[in-house]
Amino acid sequence: MTVEDDITNLQTLLNNLRTFWNRYKRNKKGIIGLIIVLIYILIALLSPWIVPYHPYERNVAQPFAPPSRDHLLGGDDVGHDIFSQLIYGTRTSLFVGFVAAISTTLIGVLIGTLAGYFKSLDPILMTITDIVLVLPSIPLMLVLAMYLGPSIWNIIAVIAITNWTGVARIVRSQILTLKERAYVDSARAIGAGDAHIIIHHIFPNTLPLILATTILRIVNAILSEAGLSFLGLGDPLHISWGMILHYAQSCGGFSRGAWWWIVPPGFMIGLLASSFTLIGYSLEEVFTPTLRRR
Repeated sequence: MTVEDDITNLQTLLNNLRTFWNRYKRNKKGIIGLIIVLIYILIALLSPWIVPYHPYERNVAQPFAPPSRDHLLGGDDVGHDIFSQLIYGTRTSLFVGFVAAISTTLIGVLIGTLAGYFKSLDPILMTITDIVLVLPSIPLMLVLAMYLGPSIWNIIAVIAITNWTGVARIVRSQILTLKERAYVDSARAIGAGDAHIIIHHIFPNTLPLILATTILRIVNAILSEAGLSFLGLGDPLHISWGMILHYAQSCGGFSRGAWWWIVPPGFMIGLLASSFTLIGYSLEEVFTPTLRRR
């Protein structure tokens, strides 16, 4: 490949990105979701410097103290500043969401690509996919989380293991269509190998679908982490919104009606999940012309 080819490819990529952004910014829901997610990311990056108190320090507030000027969201049962924990928990929840979603997508894309492109592997891989798919995901996640133990990486592994099947089936369906296209037959006729066809001809055409699917998997990962942590299967060494709710439930926050300990983490989870959902649906509209015409 010459330097001129590299320049041409770069210009094509920039033009495609410019076209994508011009379409995306016309979607108001997508812009709102993107702005909120960027605010969350900024909070996560700056959290060590913007928290008023160390999130693990006890007795900085009175136990079960209501919101005040010094403690915007009051204190928990041992005097942690809940506002500081809420800000710091953004890092954990976003980290789990992104890493678990990327891991889920990679597994699903690999299995879906192999099943869709190679006929000999399709029955085997789809049988495995169907077996995992019919298993009840919530009990399976609970069993795996209890077996592996409380760790942030174990939670990520549990989410990835139990949620890749949907991605695999979507990617397989797309590849079954793409591999019958004329340009794939032409590439095969001139001697291109399977790896070359998949990487250079099929994968680029599945990338928009994969991107939209990954965004929606982030929502699932964030909600799954919050649910597992709330049930006491999270990592006690890392503050997350789910762990805040777990301690509120187990240490008397619910029975005492300490809404400042319960409502804010639930609101943060719901708002972030809704924002990623808006982005995911907006990407589907951008990449799917039939949806844009509705």
